[in-house]
Amino acid sequence: MQLIYRRHFRPIMAKSDSFFIRARTPTNGTTYAETSVDCGAYVDALGKSVLRIHNIEVQYGSPLEIINGAVNTTTRSAFQLTTQSQAALVGITDKSVIASGNLLVSTNATNADFVQDTLNVGPQHWTKGYLVGVEQIYLGVDQQFDHLDEISIMLECTVETLSQSAAMALALSQQ
Repeated sequence: MQLIYRRHFRPIMAKSDSFFIRARTPTNGTTYAETSVDCGAYVDALGKSVLRIHNIEVQYGSPLEIINGAVNTTTRSAFQLTTQSQAALVGITDKSVIASGNLLVSTNATNADFVQDTLNVGPQHWTKGYLVGVEQIYLGVDQQFDHLDEISIMLECTVETLSQSAAMALALSQQ
């Protein structure tokens, strides 16, 4: 916990301690799937409250799941975190993208011989994270073959106050 000292050396609490938001989206290996994440407890554009995402961690599959594709293939699982609902994966040029990444698995005749986890873009890549002014964000997932049952994320966040006009402008730009 961060303490801030006033002139009389009385400790006061920092404005906002970080907290974590977790979400998961099941995947079936054949179609795009998406789960909404409610941020309404933290975001209120009229009340000038916005969410700042500082970091994102991604878990591909359930904790004990063996990540493996079909024999002699290369498969990919991908996720995106967006401020708008999507019908499919979108590129980072889409204004709604907060984060995206993928897991690449190359398999030989007996096991996975190459696994690569890539975060294409994430809040931790930016100097001060990523501000969110909408009450719902969306975790979308897709993969080429059914080799994972879910993709989960964990977001490190803080709540901040903006002026009402800045908060409303941010919310409108993310819808």
